[in-house]
Amino acid sequence: MDLGIAGQVAVVTGGSRGLGAGICAALAAEGAHVMVWDQDRESGDQLAGKIRGDGLRAEAVVADVRDAAAVRATVSGIAAKHGSIEILVNCAGLSRDAPLVTMTDEEWQTVIDVCLTGPFHVTRAVAPHMLAKNYGRIINISSRAYRGDINKANYAAAKAGLVGFTSALALELAKSNITANAIAPGYIVTDRVRTLPFYEQIRGRAMALTPAGRPGEPADISAAVLYLAAAQSGFITGEVLTIAGGRLR
Repeated sequence: MDLGIAGQVAVVTGGSRGLGAGICAALAAEGAHVMVWDQDRESGDQLAGKIRGDGLRAEAVVADVRDAAAVRATVSGIAAKHGSIEILVNCAGLSRDAPLVTMTDEEWQTVIDVCLTGPFHVTRAVAPHMLAKNYGRIINISSRAYRGDINKANYAAAKAGLVGFTSALALELAKSNITANAIAPGYIVTDRVRTLPFYEQIRGRAMALTPAGRPGEPADISAAVLYLAAAQSGFITGEVLTIAGGRLR
């Protein structure tokens, strides 16, 4: 099925690793020109080079999503070079898990800044280019944890805020043929997840509560991004798609 995204410019923050890398590869395979956005120039260049090696279109862009000025400059550069931005996937994120009573101000603020303020900065910069074209697809990678999770007060708050942000965008931008949706992954096996300080506890609890009986894979999320990025998904906006193998809590 032709998704109608061939030739479109797709920006994916946090694009060089984990879920972001899978999303970049999937969009490129459908013919999009992918901007692999990351703080790490080396990893971004490596992934973009790999995608180009497969005969597809990708390039690395570098900026910290917490830096509003750097975000504006990066988005302006993409738009000036390519003429448009049709797809935005806000995937950059991190965790600083800790029990509430020992969570530091830095652990709280860092997660809020990257997982919530970062998407605000990037979306604010990209939206004018979508409005000018009267078309766009915004996909925010939230988490099943937006409903709450143990040792994740900061992460749950940021991801719940991202859901609210998505709903507000959907209402504000719908008349301009711009959709905004969120994806809420459950337990997905990535290198980042394996390095979390409470990894074994997270894994054990997730598997005990997941009816599907298996962990999620990055491809489960990439497939959903393609669905929401497709031209045919224009009447879907303001939704939260939970991908958690049937896990409800």
